[in-house]
Amino acid sequence: MPYRLFSTLAFFLSISFSLSAQQYLTERDVSGKVQKLYEEARQHLNAVRNAEALDALEKALQKEPAFIDARLMYADLNLQMERYSQAEEAFEQALTLGPNYAPLAYFLAAQAEFEQQKFEEAAGHLEQYLQSGKAKGNRKTEAERLLASARLAANARNHPMPFHPESLGPGVNTELPEYLPALTADGEKLVFVRVVDRQEDFYLSQKKNGRWEEAIPLENINHPQLSEGAQSIAANGKSIVFTACERKGGLGRCDLYITEMKNGDWQPARNLGSPINTKGWESQPSLSADGQTLYFVSDRQGGQGLIDIWVSRKDAAGHWAEPQNLGPTINTAEREQAPFIHPDGQTLYFMSDGHPSLGGFDIFFSRLQPDGSWSTPQNLGYPINTEANEGAFIVSLDGRTAYFSTDRAGVVDSLMPEDRKLLRRASDIYSFELYPEARPRPVTYVKAVVREAGTRRPLIAEVDFIKLKSGQSYVQARTDEEGEFLVVLPIGEDYALNVSKPGYLFHSENFALAEAGSLAKPFLLEIELSPISEPTAEAPAAKPVILKNVFFETGSAALLPESTAELTRLKGLMDENPGLTIRINGHTDNVGSVEDNQLLSENRAKAVYDFLVEKGIARERLRYKGFGESEPIASNDTPEGRQENRRTEFEVVRE
Repeated sequence: MPYRLFSTLAFFLSISFSLSAQQYLTERDVSGKVQKLYEEARQHLNAVRNAEALDALEKALQKEPAFIDARLMYADLNLQMERYSQAEEAFEQALTLGPNYAPLAYFLAAQAEFEQQKFEEAAGHLEQYLQSGKAKGNRKTEAERLLASARLAANARNHPMPFHPESLGPGVNTELPEYLPALTADGEKLVFVRVVDRQEDFYLSQKKNGRWEEAIPLENINHPQLSEGAQSIAANGKSIVFTACERKGGLGRCDLYITEMKNGDWQPARNLGSPINTKGWESQPSLSADGQTLYFVSDRQGGQGLIDIWVSRKDAAGHWAEPQNLGPTINTAEREQAPFIHPDGQTLYFMSDGHPSLGGFDIFFSRLQPDGSWSTPQNLGYPINTEANEGAFIVSLDGRTAYFSTDRAGVVDSLMPEDRKLLRRASDIYSFELYPEARPRPVTYVKAVVREAGTRRPLIAEVDFIKLKSGQSYVQARTDEEGEFLVVLPIGEDYALNVSKPGYLFHSENFALAEAGSLAKPFLLEIELSPISEPTAEAPAAKPVILKNVFFETGSAALLPESTAELTRLKGLMDENPGLTIRINGHTDNVGSVEDNQLLSENRAKAVYDFLVEKGIARERLRYKGFGESEPIASNDTPEGRQENRRTEFEVVRE
């Protein structure tokens, strides 16, 4: 709401006329009849009789065009009723009459110009206001913010960003309003809100052959009488955090809830409880790809402004910790909404009407810095942002495609569930290619199913991704009842994967992403775990387990530090199974002489043997053997094949 010189005004009519520069007149300078008309206008305004006030002002100005007080009241009336062209003209006339009479008029004129996208003119008037010496307190702060917005908008209009939105098609968009899209990490499932019979419900569409299929309602989540919205779907698509208001047992006006999929069905939603929810208003969650961090908005106490973005992280026990405000770099004295933390864990997109913008709510992005702070938010620019309110915004895993909902003609997204304001126009969901500077850090994902070797039945197993350089665990997870897991991996680091289950041999994988660039494809795996049992004539030994994260110096048997995590896991397997005896097998490719390769394979197998002995594993439980180049598992004609053949394994043997 703009600052006012006079009272709150409503709709009114205006007239146009010309006015030459001349000395202004104040209330005490005009005739008694004009003073009476002016007083009538003031009384009409106090009684919210705006048409009558307008009529009285017009009559007064017809008699005394230089009556500056009436001119300013007339200009302000136009501004409050969003008749910006008339307001601009009237303020210009008042400023021509008395450039120094009411410096605040420069600020108000700038507001009228900004709303008409006359950004350079608005900037000029704001500079005059700030230079007048009369700008104080909140008005000065607001003028400085509007000046920053005017300069930003002028530059953005002159340097538009690439923007070619495309509808997601009839599988998603209908004649009804659709908005608030949420996407799984693999980009195959889209959950969004559709308004049916004035009620907001969740719908799910799946992508097949590059097209979004006809969306279906999530019946187990949708309440028959109440609305649901503002949701975030987990990276693996197996849980949804969402906003619901006025629910029985809720803590406040609107709370955050979670529902999880089990055995193919969505389970009854449960309130996330304290400390996430309060007696106030919580909404618009965004769950990190690893499920350990939750961003959301709230009007709770302790914030920076009207609505702020907050973050909570799970503690060691899996409970949500006390939420922390993202601080003044992100949050302003106004409203920040619709946070979306990209699966890279570092790039945050959000809406704000407090940062410099092109008007209303704009979309911004900020990046998490190594010291835990956030970078200064960047406006996504024009025409992604316009003078209207932009809607909630999400970005695909590869960072190339952005999704948002809009009608580009009016209201965008029902983001304030407690307002119960449904769209008057049918907004749709669109996608477009996001320009490179606004993209997140490149990431990929590992999607796998874990089964028991032989029976092929799915297993609930432990999953541990380790950063090879530091040896620190990156993500620890567990497969679901279908044996599946999905983990997002930022590109730029090498990772080890260990999948384990008590009573089974573990499985390892290596993901070399340190130099993968931005084009790493997703990894789709089927993993088999073999039950631990001593081999017999009737039950032969399980296949050897390749230690894919054991590394040696080139042409040497010296273990590299990156091998420690994998070998420590092997030592743990031996500790957990004291009756287990294994043999370490070394293999090479066919580069070099047969004799040299045989010796190298033996020495490398012995290096692993020595590591385990040094860590306390009894020698009698260990064997080692070198096979040289005699047992390749891939062609030696390609670099990739030779890399597979250079391997270290272990297998269970008889004591």
